Amino acid sequence: MEIIDTLSRIVHIGTAIVLVGGSVFTLMVLMPAAKELPDEPHGKLAEAITGRWKRFVHIGVFLFILSGSYNYARALANHQGDGLYHALLGLKMLLALGVFFLAAALVGRSSKLEPIRRARCKWLKVLVVLAAVIVAISGYVKVRGIPTPASSVTQAEPLDVG
Repeated sequence: MEIIDTLSRIVHIGTAIVLVGGSVFTLMVLMPAAKELPDEPHGKLAEAITGRWKRFVHIGVFLFILSGSYNYARALANHQGDGLYHALLGLKMLLALGVFFLAAALVGRSSKLEPIRRARCKWLKVLVVLAAVIVAISGYVKVRGIPTPASSVTQAEPLDVG
């Protein structure tokens, strides 16, 4: 199981690096630079990038769900009764669903989600902030470790000084 556990972590973190890094690059480098282009080349560039990026988004969401589900299932046994862990992971999962929705909406073709694509910069900022919160939660949960259950902690006997 150790090899599968390791591969699952690598896939999960690697996917985060690619998708979050790509989103940050798009927001902070590509979009400001592309604003300098005339309308026609700008439109062609945006269409070409979206066509390629959507494959990364769709495969990445699939890999996140697959590896995240596996990682969570493997960690459950070590976190029985750990309310903080479950609360943070629940929050992380809800935020991830928001990120998945925004990422798909930004590369999709649905006319109902066109308002999101028209406000691409705004929603990409929201996506990046949500992703940063997810990374922070993940980092904290990982370094926090597995708390010692209260039942296994021995308390010192009071001293008999009498």
